[in-house]
Amino acid sequence: MTYSVAIDWLYSTQFFGVKLGLANPKRMLREYLAFPPHRTKIIHVAGTNGKGSTCAFIDSVARAAGTRTGLFTSPHLVRYSERIRVAGMEITEDEISRHLTALRALVADWDPHPTFFEISLALALRHFSERNCELVILETGMGGRLDATTAVPADVAVITPISLDHQQWLGETLVEIAAEKAAIICHKKPTFSAPQEPAARTIVEQVANERCSTLEFIDKPLLGYSLGLSGEHQYNNAALAMAALHAAEITLRYETVKAGLGTTNSPGRFEHIDPNLSNMNSPLVLDIAHNPAAAKALAANWQREFGDRKANLIFGAVESKDIAGILDALLPIVSQVHLVPVNSSRGIAPTDLEQQFSADHPPVKVHENLKDAFKVATLAPTLVTGSAFLVGEAKAIFTASDHRASAQ
Repeated sequence: MTYSVAIDWLYSTQFFGVKLGLANPKRMLREYLAFPPHRTKIIHVAGTNGKGSTCAFIDSVARAAGTRTGLFTSPHLVRYSERIRVAGMEITEDEISRHLTALRALVADWDPHPTFFEISLALALRHFSERNCELVILETGMGGRLDATTAVPADVAVITPISLDHQQWLGETLVEIAAEKAAIICHKKPTFSAPQEPAARTIVEQVANERCSTLEFIDKPLLGYSLGLSGEHQYNNAALAMAALHAAEITLRYETVKAGLGTTNSPGRFEHIDPNLSNMNSPLVLDIAHNPAAAKALAANWQREFGDRKANLIFGAVESKDIAGILDALLPIVSQVHLVPVNSSRGIAPTDLEQQFSADHPPVKVHENLKDAFKVATLAPTLVTGSAFLVGEAKAIFTASDHRASAQ
């Protein structure tokens, strides 16, 4: 298949929806010879917030130390290839086409048919094996217990801060969600966790004890280094990443750690857009915050960088998110709000979002699309947030790229 035909087929598998479970992923990894070789170390990262940043720190520092890495993350913002990187380089379209052609033939008569995410995982792991990766970093897609990435036995488990999100799949309470995410802990393998709310911490401790896993809570930020990612919370993510790298027996020296942390890049995490691309006379920041905890960290980061200057907020969101909680965290830093649709089948109409605002709020304007919102942006710094889909669309506009988001 050509790349265009192959990627169209992959996206068509989204109609099979989200199917949590490990039977299909294990079968695919086995039959596509995609299980990592025994010599390859695996770090598996789960949690609600900070997964992507923690994975980015692990990958960047390991590469600076001379380790050949494979990084699997989701979702992508603009290009599908963002999800799969070897030594920092995205997989090519030709390689994607080759693997998807083989995988389509492999699963043609499977029932149930594999999902978009399951196919992507098998593609990534076969690619990592073919490229002789020494360390593979896997970010869970959702939860942990039945997430496809959990089909891969890990050498180190990492759990970032847990909060409420994806309740329709993971459970309504923090205890239920923590149990899903803590399930990535492997028997007699080390686990590192960020500080957790008491209810979540208890669950993590119970699962680690049941599985004879040594558990360490990394409760102090990593100091003494400059980070490539912005925000005080990133020093906690960096500390978690360093603990995981030590446990994976990656040889680290001060200079390589300094270089790796300082050059870490994770698009959509308080990302500043070059004014030459945005054609705006004021700063433009993109952030994928899509739950209250992430929005709170975003607001703190905004105040740290911009002080009392309020944001011109461009906001869009998808169904099942705590919109009221996100807005409560963001509105103290906002001077005006521009509501836009999100390029997703689960997007919430801007007119429906407008109903979330109480009488006491900044001025709100509804737009038909994101480009219209940018046209009326003021001289105030502009913040685009609320959804990874929205951030991806914004990045595509400024890079003149096609935007094709996925639901998984």
